[in-house]
Amino acid sequence: MGSRHAVVVTHPQLRKRGVVTDAIEQLVVAGFDVSVIDNTEAPEFGQTTEKVQDNTEIVVVLGGDGTILRAAELIYCTDVPILGINLGHVGFLAEFESFQMSEAIHRIADRDYSIEDRMVAHADIWLPGAKRPISDWALNDITLETAERGKMIELSVQVDDVAMSSFSCDGMIVSTPTGSTAYAFSAGGPVIWPNVQALQMVPIAAHALFSRPLIIGAGSKFTLDILGESVSEGWICCDGRRYRETPRGTRLEVRESHDTLHLARLTGVPFTKRLVSKFNLPVVGWRERQHDGTQDNVSDIASTNGTDDRRFDGNGH
Repeated sequence: MGSRHAVVVTHPQLRKRGVVTDAIEQLVVAGFDVSVIDNTEAPEFGQTTEKVQDNTEIVVVLGGDGTILRAAELIYCTDVPILGINLGHVGFLAEFESFQMSEAIHRIADRDYSIEDRMVAHADIWLPGAKRPISDWALNDITLETAERGKMIELSVQVDDVAMSSFSCDGMIVSTPTGSTAYAFSAGGPVIWPNVQALQMVPIAAHALFSRPLIIGAGSKFTLDILGESVSEGWICCDGRRYRETPRGTRLEVRESHDTLHLARLTGVPFTKRLVSKFNLPVVGWRERQHDGTQDNVSDIASTNGTDDRRFDGNGH
């Protein structure tokens, strides 16, 4: 039997940390031939990304969600799964935390994990006068924003080729369920559970009376046009990494990709628990604490001006 091959993806600033060196050593002891990728350079928008070797069994990411998005470029359109071990901040996509490193590698060695498929968004950019689009994809989100700070971009919105609205804004986010806890969440979009096949569109600072987030089914598509009278030209970015300028007259179409991305899961923890944990949600309100006798001084609550504490420790990035 040939040796098993694992790829470790990390950030150059983390490469020097002992936890990364220890993880690599543990994988080698477990029988893996290990390759390490720690560059963060993003490919150009629409360009084919170099993939991991065909014999790669798993990609182990040591870092945060940004590093996982980097690793996704290496395995998109392959059957290789990603396992994230969080060394960053929120780590929504990561399966384990750094203190669980040894257990994670033991489970990897035993192939004791399941595969969860995540929906991917496909983007087609039609530049003015172009006969064919420039295509890219995103695990989290695709953003179309103003290219000039201090100026707004004028966009028209269609769903399934039916015109819906047009307005000026700072930009528009189209996200997958995976990306609903990232930029779209910060812009006021709802959280979508990962097993929902849908895309959502969230306007950024829209100058309009109706600028609510929209959610469409996986078989539908969003179309955004940069109007010719737009004050600013545009700028498109996939997953915060691959970007290009988009002039007036550009059309963006976003739909569900035919491909999915594979995440390795070691536990059966439901997304709801992950959401509560990562955002440190106050599952017990102050009224309940008062009723149960765990709040000693009601005046302490009143000092908060009567507002329920719904702040989050993380913003989903």
